Amino acid sequence: MAEIAETGALELKLRLDRGERPIILDVREPEEVAIASFPGAIHIPMGDVPSRLSELDPDREIIVVCHHGIRSAQVAMYLLRNGFERVVNLSGGIDAWATQADPKVARY
Repeated sequence: MAEIAETGALELKLRLDRGERPIILDVREPEEVAIASFPGAIHIPMGDVPSRLSELDPDREIIVVCHHGIRSAQVAMYLLRNGFERVVNLSGGIDAWATQADPKVARY
């Protein structure tokens, strides 16, 4: 089975600051997104991903985000199994993003 690619919060921030525009897929629940949102992300809760695959572009890089990186890793594997080739998990999730890349993002 394919290995899930990972990126860290600082690495992703540098890429975004350089103007790169991967799809950021936030798979957290709506109440989590209400506490701390990831700028510019597409929000599809983990359980809805299978029924909403058509909303994602398989030709673009997709970086999957959750709270700590566990659910997003599961979704990343699901995407890889369903024909998406450029899938990356944000290790540490939005919690790592808040502590390493953007301290304005709330932690929970």
